[in-house]
Amino acid sequence: MNSTVAPRRPLPVPRGELSAAVVESLSRPAGSAVPKVAGADPYGEDLLLTLHTCYELHYQGFAEVDENWEWDPDLLRLRRDLERQLLAALSADVPGGDDIDGELDRLLEPTSGTDGVAGFLADQGTPDQLREYFVHRSIYHHIEADPYAWVIPRLRGQAKAALVAVEFDEFGGGRGDRVHAQLFADLLAGAGLNPGYLHYLDAVPAPMLALVDMMSLFGLHRGLRGALVGHFAATEITSSPASRRLADLAHTLLPHPACVHFYTEHVVADAVHEQVMRRYVIAELLRAEPEMAAGLVFGIQATSLLEDRFAEHVLECWRADRSSLRQAITDPRTAAAPG
Repeated sequence: MNSTVAPRRPLPVPRGELSAAVVESLSRPAGSAVPKVAGADPYGEDLLLTLHTCYELHYQGFAEVDENWEWDPDLLRLRRDLERQLLAALSADVPGGDDIDGELDRLLEPTSGTDGVAGFLADQGTPDQLREYFVHRSIYHHIEADPYAWVIPRLRGQAKAALVAVEFDEFGGGRGDRVHAQLFADLLAGAGLNPGYLHYLDAVPAPMLALVDMMSLFGLHRGLRGALVGHFAATEITSSPASRRLADLAHTLLPHPACVHFYTEHVVADAVHEQVMRRYVIAELLRAEPEMAAGLVFGIQATSLLEDRFAEHVLECWRADRSSLRQAITDPRTAAAPG
């Protein structure tokens, strides 16, 4: 599939009072009234969708939304308050510390091969469940490497050069058809799903929204650059073995070349990225700024926390024989986002 410029998607369907008020504000000219933040579950659908909606203004944006909303001061104040709630929850739910080597070593510990979402899919998964997994991951992979680009001007020397080298691969080595986000769009099409940018946003529940919001949160704040690098490292270090398992699953359950290729591409690339991130990004960042250790650890731990929460949600639904999406995608030939 060739990379094309697609129309922007419409604003999402609200999931509560706060997201409904923000969607209503964004439907009007920039500078219109913005709602106040009340108490909300930091891991709940309403808060996380509201954050995602605010963050998307820094990516592709939404159809018929005034682009001046991106830097509207009242909307930024609202986003700041939501970010503080999410950060407080993440900080409370991880152990913290500054043992970066211990955290990196734990990421490399082998798994049993029967655990997690991939283990379930290998043991008893169906093509429709693998498609559900693709739908969840679509809102992540559509911006797969984009938040990490924000940290580039915040690094120096070898750490910057090495991170840019990893990003160069993520962005296809200069070829638009090999950008990893495009490869995932090809995967979606190969699985009979809609490859459109954020097409399934309304179908994806809170656990995956939390992961994607975390990426944007870390990327947009210079003070969280250590957390972003930690998150990026955790993703790259765990990606190669996970991608090998998913390539095998795709070959078995959805044997379209594009479905298999997306993961085989990551098996080789991310095995190299693991070493680059550990030796030349993290080590050099700590050499220049040793105080970054706690931030790096936080980014790794927060990533593991939210990935575990996502897996728990999916497995709970599948073991109860129900869809893990807000609305099931039952027919890949007519798959569409819920309205």
